Amino acid sequence: MAAPRIDYRAVFAVTPSPNLLLTPDFVAVDVNDAYLRVTGRTREELVGRDIFDVHPDNPDNPDADGVRNLQASLRRVLHSKRPDTMAVQRYDIPAPGGQQRRFVSKWWSPINIPVLAPDGSVRCIIHRVEDMTDFMESQQDDPGTSGVPVEGMEAELYTRGQELQRFNDELRVAHARERQIALTLQQAMLHSPDLAGHREIALRYMPAVRSMNVCGDWYDVVDLSEDTFTVAVGDVVGHGLEAAAIMGMLRSALSAAVRAIPEPGRAMDVLGRYARTFDSALATTAAKAVVDTRARRITYTSAGHPPPLLCGTDGSVAVLDKATDPPLGVRMDDGPRPQATVPYRPGATLVLYTDGLIERRGEDIDTGLQRLVDTLAAHSSLGPDALADTLLSRLGVPNGGLDDIALIVVRL
Repeated sequence: MAAPRIDYRAVFAVTPSPNLLLTPDFVAVDVNDAYLRVTGRTREELVGRDIFDVHPDNPDNPDADGVRNLQASLRRVLHSKRPDTMAVQRYDIPAPGGQQRRFVSKWWSPINIPVLAPDGSVRCIIHRVEDMTDFMESQQDDPGTSGVPVEGMEAELYTRGQELQRFNDELRVAHARERQIALTLQQAMLHSPDLAGHREIALRYMPAVRSMNVCGDWYDVVDLSEDTFTVAVGDVVGHGLEAAAIMGMLRSALSAAVRAIPEPGRAMDVLGRYARTFDSALATTAAKAVVDTRARRITYTSAGHPPPLLCGTDGSVAVLDKATDPPLGVRMDDGPRPQATVPYRPGATLVLYTDGLIERRGEDIDTGLQRLVDTLAAHSSLGPDALADTLLSRLGVPNGGLDDIALIVVRL
């Protein structure tokens, strides 16, 4: 099922905070309903006009500085390309209903946020405000605050806003540093030196959307001899650094096991016993296939993982589900894990993947599996790279999904 299309303009329209979208020349190009309500303006009065033509300074207030302060903030945003939080401003606005010579006293808490284009330039500015008029006037009327000047409250609110901005900046820096460390670690753990010798293999590895770009899914390609190689995928429960660390340990263990024990079922047995030694590895799933290019056969096994697919040159797709066992660490007996062998013809395509490719909320996973089978059958003539991209696109996750995705496409 394709990902639902989101009408972001409709989302913007109902956002509860008042927002005005400005060009770098400070011309309004869009406005949400909340902004229209708090200013008493209509869309026609705002869109296509300079914000300072619509909201000039109050000519009856010789101390009015709203235009000057807002212009300075917007210019800071253009220069720094970062959000700018303003102090609480008194910025009177023309009364609604066309009475342009009468102004209404207003206090605002504004923040101006740049929206960057792909080249890094400021494409537009979100001017977000909160109407603080009732609060400021209540403070002036409250006997308990009668000795506190409005300027003092304004300075306090501004200071708190700046402190919050600094905290957010520090949090972003820390998050970026942690993400870079995690990415470096993950790249090292997923290194597959034998992959360079396989131009017939396409890989796609996509952490979940909104994750730190690290995940618990893995892939591996290992040459066992001149005529045999193995491909594997796995899925550790969870996301982030802990899942990535468990993924690294299990991937390395399976890679070592299959080099010593070429039979995938027995190698998965070793991995299952290893997974029992730490709780975080329980319920991990994995699938492994050994390809014998001389005998033209595939021997595979699965530990609770979605089945590999084998697509012939005629577009027929076989679901390799004859050697499926529970996930790692779940089985308590020491019986051998099953494995099965199937022949293939030159030009066939083997596909291994993790459940993020086919699983959707509110939908049976078999529906997603059938969608993958149908897509593979319809596009089997494509090369491995084009086919991998097509599978992701047609299954609605060209840029990632709500779960991690690992995908291996092998042209045999």
